[in-house]
Amino acid sequence: MVELSGITRSFRQGDLTVDVLRGVSFSIAHGEFVAIQGSSGSGKSTLLHILGLLDSPTSGRYVLDGHDVSHLDDDARSEARNQLTGFVFQNFYLIPYATALDNVLLPGLYSHKNLRAQRKRAEDLLHRVGLGDRMDFVPARLSGGQQQRVALARALLNDPALILADEPTGQLDSTTSADILDLFADINRTGKTVVVVTHDTETAARARRRIVIRDGVIESDGLHGDAAAGGASA
Repeated sequence: MVELSGITRSFRQGDLTVDVLRGVSFSIAHGEFVAIQGSSGSGKSTLLHILGLLDSPTSGRYVLDGHDVSHLDDDARSEARNQLTGFVFQNFYLIPYATALDNVLLPGLYSHKNLRAQRKRAEDLLHRVGLGDRMDFVPARLSGGQQQRVALARALLNDPALILADEPTGQLDSTTSADILDLFADINRTGKTVVVVTHDTETAARARRRIVIRDGVIESDGLHGDAAAGGASA
């Protein structure tokens, strides 16, 4: 699903060049549930932006679902992002005046698919995440956990192969966090590839594989829990 080879990302700050990612290489198979863990400043958010085609690497090669997407232009990157990836963010990024249903439908505006079919899928997804009775609620009438469920349904609308989550439990209490991570696990069991970026060890422990990044390089990469005991990856 994902293959990174020698990925670097540098930024200019005045006369200085800051190297945020320094030769990152790894691959993720279809259907894996992976956590990328690192502290603030480790490079994990920059790595997520590259994985999700929000940014391009300075150098290196990125193959996503069989397509070399290393250095696409803005339009091609946007199209690939809409078709191949779904995002869940820490801060939800829901449109405040739109209903839960309309928020879920948002990615469909750029997919050129049948609106009636998209609406039916959005309704089905909201039922799937436990919000069938909240479709007409605006975000202000939803709890944090419910807003994250809307964001998750939105990420699934276009049936992407890769689900990316950036600190998806960062705004939630421990009970709600566990419920959201259960949903990610359920989605992974349907065959979706799920990558969660987090600083939190408990969140990372819910994935079957954990990649730890420090100072822009991969510090460790391996299975843990039941997956490690079984000796097989997803």
